[in-house]
Amino acid sequence: MKKITDVLKLIFGYGIMIVLFAGGLTFFGYIAALIIGGETATAVCTFIYKSFIPIIIYASTVLILFGLLTMYLAGEKALTPEKKTPREKEEK
Repeated sequence: MKKITDVLKLIFGYGIMIVLFAGGLTFFGYIAALIIGGETATAVCTFIYKSFIPIIIYASTVLILFGLLTMYLAGEKALTPEKKTPREKEEK
């Protein structure tokens, strides 16, 4: 099970990295459209908004669900406070 979760974490990590990079590229598309101006800028912005961003949103949603499934299979608990015994507090 450990090997499976390690592979799934690897896929999740690279997938999220690619989606975030693609989302960042939209910024440069909008900047290029701002510089170009006119009808071409409108076409570029429309393409980014209607074609590219929905793909990024769907991919990130699937990857987040994939990551949650991976955490569930690994038995990890994220964003939960850990209760420490008084002895552990004294050691620090």
